Amino acid sequence: MAQKYRIYCNEKVILVTESEPKKAESYEKIDAQMFELKIIYTWILAHHNKNFYIVCPDAKLYMKNVIAGITLIEAAGGLVENQNGDFLFIYRNDKWDLPKGKIEKDEKTKVAAVREVEEECGITVSKLGEKICKTYHAYISRGEVVLKKTHWYAMKYKGNAKLKPQTEEGITDVRWFRKGHIDAIIQNTFPSILDVLVKEDLIKDKPALLSE
Repeated sequence: MAQKYRIYCNEKVILVTESEPKKAESYEKIDAQMFELKIIYTWILAHHNKNFYIVCPDAKLYMKNVIAGITLIEAAGGLVENQNGDFLFIYRNDKWDLPKGKIEKDEKTKVAAVREVEEECGITVSKLGEKICKTYHAYISRGEVVLKKTHWYAMKYKGNAKLKPQTEEGITDVRWFRKGHIDAIIQNTFPSILDVLVKEDLIKDKPALLSE
C-alpha cells in the first residue's frame, strides 16, 4: 500500500504522497526537489489554496528528509473514551482539541501520552490502548518554523471524577461528548484532530482535506 503523510500548516495541508491525488485539480503541486518546509511555510500560509501536494517515490524516506531539515518537537496525547461511550475533549485557544503535550527528555511516548491527558484533564487513565496515528503540524515558535510530531493513543477511563482543566496551559474547558454529538468539535477544531477522529470512526463524512 502506498505511503502518504500530511503536514498541517494551520488550516492548510501538504500531502506527501507516492501517487497523484485523485482530485489533483483541487491541489497545488509543489516540486519535491525544491521543497524545504522552513522556507516555504510562509508562502503556504499566504497562498489562496488550502491543499498542496508533493509526489515522491518513497514517502517515508521523504518525510525523514523533511524532518532532518527542521526543528522537530515530539508530543503525545490521547483520545479518551469513558464507560458511557463518551469522548474527552479540551477547549484551548478558542478551539476544541484533544489533550496532548511535549514528550519530556528520556520519557517514553506512551508514558507521556497518559501523563499529558491526566495533567490537562484532571483524571486518571484506566487503560492505555493501541496507537491511533501520528500527525505532523508546522508552526512558528520563537520566530522559527518548527514541526510538531504528535503520537496519538486510544485510552479508556472508568470513574466519575470531576474534570479539571489545566488552566496554566491555557485550557478553559474539559468536556465529555457523545460519539454522535461532536458537530461542535468538527466545526471548530484543527485539521490534525479531524485526522485522529476519522481514524477512530468518530466522523462519518470524511472532510475534503482528508479524502486522499
